[in-house]
Amino acid sequence: MKRIVITGAAGQIGTELAANLADRYGSAAILATDVRDPAEWQNGGQAEQLDCMDLEAVRHTVVRFGADAVFHLAAVLSAAAEADPLRAYRINMNGLVNVLHVAAETGCRVFTPSSIAAFGPETPRDPAPQSTVQRPTTMYGVTKVAGELLCDYYHSRFGVDARGLRFPGLISYTAPPGGGTTDYAVDIFRAALREGRYTCFLNADTRMDMMYMPDAIRAVIELMEAPPDALTHRNAYNVTAMQFTPAELAAEIQRHMPAFLIDYSPDPVRQSIADSWPARLDDSEAREQWGWRHRYELPDMVADMFRGLDSQTARIEAGAAGR
Repeated sequence: MKRIVITGAAGQIGTELAANLADRYGSAAILATDVRDPAEWQNGGQAEQLDCMDLEAVRHTVVRFGADAVFHLAAVLSAAAEADPLRAYRINMNGLVNVLHVAAETGCRVFTPSSIAAFGPETPRDPAPQSTVQRPTTMYGVTKVAGELLCDYYHSRFGVDARGLRFPGLISYTAPPGGGTTDYAVDIFRAALREGRYTCFLNADTRMDMMYMPDAIRAVIELMEAPPDALTHRNAYNVTAMQFTPAELAAEIQRHMPAFLIDYSPDPVRQSIADSWPARLDDSEAREQWGWRHRYELPDMVADMFRGLDSQTARIEAGAAGR
């Protein structure tokens, strides 16, 4: 990869992926795009406004920038998708097929994330195999299964080098939550520092598969840099790192903040989504085929989240004092 366009760059993954790719390949090689005006989200590097629903705009951007890879991250996430299923379907499906169509025309490599949401209640829960029944019960999950199939189709029919990962819940301090069911694991830290307490929208014993964002970003880059002949599946490799409940996360936070309090007021929609997903993904094929290894466990992640949020707060306060 020499020149890369990122869509949905203002989101949770895109914020950190753009910075990591710029460090790795040089900022001149990375064009971050999002449907929002860059003035609202971009702090440095090359950035443009791009609506992935506009095929001609996607084509023009990729060709003009001379991209040989597109990291397509633009999507409506799980809980937000249930609030407006038609919008989620249109954005998640039309945006992806536009990117794949342009990739077929230009020879671009494509990365697009799938999700644990691509599974459903009929999937084995612990662990969910790499290849198994996929009958999700959410619009977000439906679009992820369809997206995996689209990527496979464009690879077999047009030779597009399309690759993807099935992520568990992702945790990060750099961007606010984006409407996902696992967002509680991000919200809880901000509430702990702001108020010293948190009301969780899931039950205390809801065990979910999770990953810290630095591991997720590294997985994306390692998969995209892997030689094609090493990949059996190409699209939607299971990757995982840690599994915990809200109560277990709260207990780890209390090691850093003993006075922290948590209570529970489950949201029926998000609770039903969480209950439909596997408790853990089997990522043995990613480990065997391209050497995937996670680094962060729960204690490491919690400690680093507090370091990152403290640093973020200090930068904001310093900027306010300087005005």
